[in-house]
Amino acid sequence: MPHSCAALDCTKRCTVQTRSLGITFHRFPKEAVMKKRWVKAVRRKGFSPSTASRLCSEHFNEEDFDRTGQTVRLRDGVVPSVFSFSTPPKKRRAAKTTKTSSIKQESKAAESSPPAHKPEPQPAPDLDHSYALPPSLGDLKAKLIEALERVENLEREMRNAKDRERRAKNALQVLLEDLKEKNLVNEELKQKLEL
Repeated sequence: MPHSCAALDCTKRCTVQTRSLGITFHRFPKEAVMKKRWVKAVRRKGFSPSTASRLCSEHFNEEDFDRTGQTVRLRDGVVPSVFSFSTPPKKRRAAKTTKTSSIKQESKAAESSPPAHKPEPQPAPDLDHSYALPPSLGDLKAKLIEALERVENLEREMRNAKDRERRAKNALQVLLEDLKEKNLVNEELKQKLEL
């Protein structure tokens, strides 16, 4: 299962698409002081990171990375600092209504003509589901490449399983022939094995 970013309101997931865009995912530090600083920066109420918790590279500045080796690493002592925290929506208080005011509102609604029906906008496809198509051709191509890689891996695993099965059958055949030569197999067992 791909890793998801633990930052509030961040929907980035570790997929072929995000990797092709250069987005990397980084574990929370093991050291308690640094881990506490990261958790404080994330600003998620009651959040306690697990060993699987990750933050994507979108929450770090470019100078926070060490790109000298094959893998992209964070420099020592770096704390995530790039977030766009949305303000939580304020709760609306329901207007107090009495029985007579609610009847009056109902009668006004019945007298007025119904408003023109506006079509509701279609929601964007949820990319978390495997059957949803990505919005752009580049994303669709990346998803296709990922699927083809998965098929290739499964075909390789199937070939390996068939090879293991063939080797096991050959070993069993050799063992049975050896038992027959040494007359360690009785007639009843010999008949069952021939079937």
